[in-house]
Amino acid sequence: MIMHNPPHPGLIIKELCLEPLELTVTDAAKALGVSRKTLSSIINGKSNISPEMAVRLSIAFSTSSESWLNQQTQYDLWHAEQKRKELNVIKLAAA
Repeated sequence: MIMHNPPHPGLIIKELCLEPLELTVTDAAKALGVSRKTLSSIINGKSNISPEMAVRLSIAFSTSSESWLNQQTQYDLWHAEQKRKELNVIKLAAA
């Protein structure tokens, strides 16, 4: 089931991972082994969570990598569904 307007996973990282631990983006990026720019881009919803980032997040925050990718997929799918009527697709069916 598709969640209604799910938040970008970056917001989840910020609100449920960084803020409770009082981590700065710089400190979290260092712990994740990525640049501050990379993490900031995700937190600000400008970049998606890649499979590799999902694994990094799962290690750092003791979560599953699948949960991070599922959040990203739900976010992307909801936004794609909003443009459904704009897609010029012809329905195909077997005769």
